[in-house]
Amino acid sequence: MAVFTEVSPDEAQRLLTALNLGTLKSLRGIEGGIENTNYFATTDQGDWVLTLFERLTAQQLPFYLHLMKHLAHRGIPVPDPAANRDGDILHTVCGKPAAVVNRLDGKSQLAPQPGHCAAVGAMLARMHLAGRDYDREQPNLRGLPWWNETVPVVLPYLDESQSRLIRQELAFQNHIADGADYAALPRGPVHADLFRDNVMFDGERLTGFFDFYFAGVDAWLFDIAVCLNDWCIDLPTGRHDAARARALLDAYGTVRPLCAAERRLLPALLRAGALRFWVSRLWDYFLPREASMLKPHDPTHFERVLRERVAHPVSP
Repeated sequence: MAVFTEVSPDEAQRLLTALNLGTLKSLRGIEGGIENTNYFATTDQGDWVLTLFERLTAQQLPFYLHLMKHLAHRGIPVPDPAANRDGDILHTVCGKPAAVVNRLDGKSQLAPQPGHCAAVGAMLARMHLAGRDYDREQPNLRGLPWWNETVPVVLPYLDESQSRLIRQELAFQNHIADGADYAALPRGPVHADLFRDNVMFDGERLTGFFDFYFAGVDAWLFDIAVCLNDWCIDLPTGRHDAARARALLDAYGTVRPLCAAERRLLPALLRAGALRFWVSRLWDYFLPREASMLKPHDPTHFERVLRERVAHPVSP
């Protein structure tokens, strides 16, 4: 999250009034992230998050917003977009598409233990099953076609070793995507960005998933891989943490057991998850946009993760 567009209290209040969310008491820009403008808005009725979408279009946004509402109505703890009197959940602020959602209780668990990973795994499986009957379609916009488009753009910024790795991995992922096992993977809406800072805990209790604005229809296994690549690694080295990974996978499997194709392709999809975030962080780092409070992530982190996943494949 970041601030690309400055929103005045008066502008925020106009939207809050239209949504019947009360009188604004405070408005604070949220630091971190790289895609949208975000503010915490506190009113006399509660705490909210105001998001202005800087890249996603009004045509793309209904998929994300209605997915959150769909999941919330099925008991998954996710932000529920606020509607105006006409039932609209996509709004406009400062000429940008915008949404307001309830702020979840708790805080992010940035040093997770196996118990936290188990909670994430079980809730992720519940979320996947709850999304099976979601009737809107939109691909993962940061999937393989985007990697194929973006790798040539970032290649000039890489050294020889990095260039060789990213080219080889991209070729490998295209090969995997053409295979029968990949075609057999169960699919549906995925979060696709479920890092530690996109999950809330109150002590040991998971209180919610948020930031669904990279979601799309993709292999559920890709979602699992993204989680494992953040929740179940040693952050400084990128090395796999077997105890945390076992807790996450076992908990997921008690709700939705993995099929044979998923078990075979987990090592490849772990590499795919690492490649996806290495490419996007390279793009954000070397081709940044102007923004207040913007701090691009270090792209070398997911280079390390990818090298670890290539050198030490992990099976479920």
